[in-house]
Amino acid sequence: MYCKATDKFREECGVFGIFGTEEASVLTTLGLHSLQHRGQEGAGIVSFDGKSFHSVRKQGLVGDNFNNKNILSQLPGKTAIGHVRYSTTGESKPENLQPLFANLAIGGFACAHNGNLTNTYSIKKKLVESGSIFQTSSDTEIILQLVARSKKKKIIDKLIDTLIQIKGAYSLVILTNKKLIGVRDPFGIRPLVLGNKNGSPVLASETCALDMIGAKYVRDIENGEIVVITESGLESIKPFKKIQERPCIFERIYFASPDSLVGNKTVYTYRKALGEQLAIENSILADVVVPIPDSGVSAAIGFSQKSKIPFELGIIRSHYVGRTFIEPSQNIRQFGVKLKHSVNRSCIENKKVILIDDSIVRGTTASKIVKMVYEAGAKEVHLGISCPPILHPDFYGIDTPNYNQLIAFKSNLQEITKLVGAKSLFFLSLSGTYKAMGCNERNSKSPQFTDHCFTGDYPIDVSEILKLNR
Repeated sequence: MYCKATDKFREECGVFGIFGTEEASVLTTLGLHSLQHRGQEGAGIVSFDGKSFHSVRKQGLVGDNFNNKNILSQLPGKTAIGHVRYSTTGESKPENLQPLFANLAIGGFACAHNGNLTNTYSIKKKLVESGSIFQTSSDTEIILQLVARSKKKKIIDKLIDTLIQIKGAYSLVILTNKKLIGVRDPFGIRPLVLGNKNGSPVLASETCALDMIGAKYVRDIENGEIVVITESGLESIKPFKKIQERPCIFERIYFASPDSLVGNKTVYTYRKALGEQLAIENSILADVVVPIPDSGVSAAIGFSQKSKIPFELGIIRSHYVGRTFIEPSQNIRQFGVKLKHSVNRSCIENKKVILIDDSIVRGTTASKIVKMVYEAGAKEVHLGISCPPILHPDFYGIDTPNYNQLIAFKSNLQEITKLVGAKSLFFLSLSGTYKAMGCNERNSKSPQFTDHCFTGDYPIDVSEILKLNR
């Protein structure tokens, strides 16, 4: 599912839910709009009006599909959940849009899922062999199937029965006839926060969604925790054995919105610190520090301030290029990167330039940008990356290439430098990454993050996926 046209990790998904408030679907729409950076392929909302469930799911952006009264009038009720999607498991088709909904024997059940299950194939095979019929290729449907087949009587017991069977990284927001439920996987790899808007509980992937609707941040949902919200209040259930939390390090490096709070700090603060640490570890004589926008801006500010090298917006990014721009011929395809990035020659010409970005995956975009900067008259172009080399794919909800597409897996530093065309290339060390996060240096026996893309240390078994990908 990795897009060859990009040199970045593709977004995950975003989830949102609100309980017991007028205009629940409007507030959910606003919440999803603030989470749009987590997925742009499609969006959906399911609401409940006390008697019936209502669902609208559309391909494309939230603002393009949930921007009129006619759509929102189809979503009545005081409780709603929503989802923005980028497909990591399951094709990009309308039927895979979430939240998924099913009428079970005990009532309606809607589920929005951020993450990826790692034992999808084996579970689905058993379910199909026993007579289950699947309507989608999304791993989220497995959750609905297992809940429906559970012999337990209460919905929470059915859900726990399901969670015991699945493996992977997940944050779930679930809507039933009487409950809004939030779930976070035992390692807490995928994020989920709890907020409150004038007495109405809110669940969201990030705090920026709370800010959007004027809700107050209450706390993070803990790893392995289920929160059950009803008219009677909020109940916390912890069915798993307590283990050390290991949130995804890329939430802080790349995915989360810069204004979201993680660990009582804004994500921007972490990214700026990554740039500062990169400057501490690498002393380069240059005239300007230039971010590769937008992902490299925060780190470039930190690098500039720590190194005392002036910061300049030497590359301008267009925000009006769609994700699926059609490149009709090989002759035109070479100009693809210029659709999104253009060089500000006045900041570049006759200068020694340090380009800063947050990551490098395949190296294709980086090489084109380095070439553009040289063509604009730069004397030297150095490339700094504010994270360690990405050596391993992700299977927990981030869409990454296979091993043979990861430039750092295939090539050493000298080879990568030559491939991207820079005078020098430097990455942030793993220990420096942890320092920037405000943590002690990584301990192999108890790492604080899920950092397998750098280390190959997968906290959840991925052997089934690796076997299927061979």
